[in-house]
Amino acid sequence: MTSSVPRLVVAAPSSGSGKTTVATGLMAAFAARGLAVSPHKVGPDYIDPGYHALATGRVGRNLDAYLCGPELVAPLFLHGARGCDIAVVEGVMGLYDGAAGEGELASTAHVAKLLGAPVVLVVDASSQSRSVAALVHGFASWDPEVRVGGVILNKVASDRHEELLREALDSAGVPVLGALRRAEQVSTPSRHLGLVPVAERGAAAVEAVAAMAAQVSRGCDLAALEALARTAGPVPGGSALWTPASPTLPHARLRSRGGTPVPKPSAERPAPVVAVAGGSAFTFSYAEHTELLTAAGAEVVTFDPLRDEQLPPGTAGLVIGGGFPEVYAAELSANEPLRKAIAELALNGAPVAAECAGLLYLCRELDGRPMCGVLDAPARMTDRLTLGYRDAVAVGDSVLAVAGTRMRGHEFHRTVVEPGAGAAPAWGVRAPVRRLEGFVQQGVHASYLHTHWASEPGVARRFVERCRTS
Repeated sequence: MTSSVPRLVVAAPSSGSGKTTVATGLMAAFAARGLAVSPHKVGPDYIDPGYHALATGRVGRNLDAYLCGPELVAPLFLHGARGCDIAVVEGVMGLYDGAAGEGELASTAHVAKLLGAPVVLVVDASSQSRSVAALVHGFASWDPEVRVGGVILNKVASDRHEELLREALDSAGVPVLGALRRAEQVSTPSRHLGLVPVAERGAAAVEAVAAMAAQVSRGCDLAALEALARTAGPVPGGSALWTPASPTLPHARLRSRGGTPVPKPSAERPAPVVAVAGGSAFTFSYAEHTELLTAAGAEVVTFDPLRDEQLPPGTAGLVIGGGFPEVYAAELSANEPLRKAIAELALNGAPVAAECAGLLYLCRELDGRPMCGVLDAPARMTDRLTLGYRDAVAVGDSVLAVAGTRMRGHEFHRTVVEPGAGAAPAWGVRAPVRRLEGFVQQGVHASYLHTHWASEPGVARRFVERCRTS
């Protein structure tokens, strides 16, 4: 596997500048030129990678230096980019915005440095002309280790406006690699947690990605952008390989001191079936989770709680990730046969891992509509957004971790479950305030925290081993 894959990081001065449009359009435009494109997203976002996957035909992957640790960013990047001609990494928020109170940690700039990748800065030029030079100069010179290799001007009003912008940027020393006009047809609809996921939009999402590709192809110098990507040298630390079958890096600093042991998969016993919730209601999942489960010896089968009335045949364990059950509460509730099947599976002690949306689905009810009833707690929508990274420690033993295992997670929801923790909580959370969170009962581990299992190698294997023995 090469450690010098050509690569670009698409960043911006702030959110709302057009990173997703440019990054997705650029991925699709490169793919249309016959390149195998590896798509990546900085941070914990689950929605943008869905658009990236549409653009490239490859699974979208996340690079999160907070959830996984800086030492895993390059190995996970190379794992995803294996066999590709070029990689495009979409940033998060503003270029230098990282985890609150943690300096540059998990910022786009931090990830760009960890990857040794040049940055393309997407600037919303809609309300400025000459001032754009001061803005770009500031971002390009703030951190000498971050190489801003070019600018793409977004929301340019006219040819004259573009002329003024390019004239101003001549003195900034950063080349203009594209100028995009305002275009409503490439906008994507949003709601309470961001963009509407690809799985819910169907043909409209395909059309949106095609429009992004057309706009980027029309307004950007693709040859110059590809040439910039090829100036990236070997990925720093590129000799450290990460694979689902061997996820522990010998030199890595594992944060989960005294954490979950990594059991060896058994080749003699048959592969247990692990059912993973999918479909429009459960779209939030890291690609590495199913890869780790498979490598641990599981047969991973995806099912759709909106359509399937039974779990996959032989289900020995269940994983329910994040998504939008509140949007589909009526349909999920109406699927009574599946709700009963899940409740029976949990009652029999089978391993069940549920995060955020999965937690809500396991509750007694959601906004008054019956759910699976595995947890004797109601859930409801609120106007308050809960958002941020969390430091967590396992309070007791569960199907995912042994007591004392430290992991990092991310919360992102507008719902509340009452109570917020069961008699046996899943986690003790240290940020923003100390509290107990989630539920552990029999084989169930349910929590609001989204975690990245690549950061703790024992999680997937422990879960699969419990599926074999429960």
